[in-house]
Amino acid sequence: MNYAQLLIPDFALIVCGFLVCRYTALNRTVWTQVESLVYYFLFPVLLFQSIVRSPLDLVAASGLIGAGVGTVLVGVALSYAIAWLPGVSTHDHASAAQVAFRFNSFIALAITERLAGAEGLLLIAVLIGVCVPLCNVAAVWPMARHSDRGFMKELVRNPLILATAGGLFANLAGFQIPVWAEPTVTRIGQASLALGLMAAGAGMQIGQLASARTVAAGVLTVRHLLMPLIAWGMVVAFRLNPLQATVLLAFSALPTASSCYVLAQRMGYNGPFVAGLITLSTLLGMVSLPFALSVLR
Repeated sequence: MNYAQLLIPDFALIVCGFLVCRYTALNRTVWTQVESLVYYFLFPVLLFQSIVRSPLDLVAASGLIGAGVGTVLVGVALSYAIAWLPGVSTHDHASAAQVAFRFNSFIALAITERLAGAEGLLLIAVLIGVCVPLCNVAAVWPMARHSDRGFMKELVRNPLILATAGGLFANLAGFQIPVWAEPTVTRIGQASLALGLMAAGAGMQIGQLASARTVAAGVLTVRHLLMPLIAWGMVVAFRLNPLQATVLLAFSALPTASSCYVLAQRMGYNGPFVAGLITLSTLLGMVSLPFALSVLR
C-alpha cells in the first residue's frame, strides 16, 4: 500500500489554506471566523457521527482497548515530560504537548478500511470512541493549567469533549442517526475536515518552529517514533491477534489531529506554532506509517 497517497490530500489542504490566506483577500480576519465555525459546530458533529456510526463491542475488543489506552497514556506521559527538558518554554509546551498523542481520525478510518475491511473499521471505531475523550482531556489539561482558566471549566465547555462523550453515551444506548439525516451530517463532517486543515494552513508560520526547536522535536519524536514502538510493546504484552495488532500499529503511527491547531488557537495559545507542527506531522506520517505497518508488523 502507498501510505503517502492517503496523506497527500491532507497536506495539500494545509498548503491551500496557507496560500489563500497569504495571497488573496481571504486574510486572517476571514479565517478567524472559520476557526470558530470548525471548533464550535463542524468538528463536534464529525466526532459525534464517527463514534455512533458503528456499535461498540467493548467486551470482544477488551484486549485492544487495553493496549490502545496504554499506548495513549504512555504517550501522554512522555509528552508531558518534555516540559522538564532544559530551555523548554511552559507556554509553548502547553499548546504543543497534544501533538504527541492526538491522532487524525479520518486517516485512521481510511487506512484501516484498506488494511482490514469492515472488521478492521469496527475495531478502529472502538479505539476512536475510547481514546478521543482521553486525548482531549489530556490536551486541555496543560493549557488550562498554565492559563487563568480552570481545568473543569474548560472541560465542561469544550465542544470536542462534549461531542465525544455524547457520542459514546449515544452509542452505548443504541442510538443511530436517522437515515434521512445521514447525508447532511456526513457533509458537515466532510466540511469540518477540509476547513479544519485549511484553517491550520492559514494560521501557519513555519518560522515560529525555530523558536521552540526542543518542544517541536520532542513532540514529533514521541508521535512518530516512540508511539509505534510503545504500540508494538503493547501488542506483545496483550497478545493481540494479527488483525488487532495491525489496527493498533496503524493507530499509533498516524499524523496528529488537525483540530490541535483549533484547540490551541481558541484557548489563547500559539496557534501558528501548532499549525506548523501539524504540517510536519502530516509529512512524517508518510514515514511512520510504513515503519509501523511494514517493519514492526
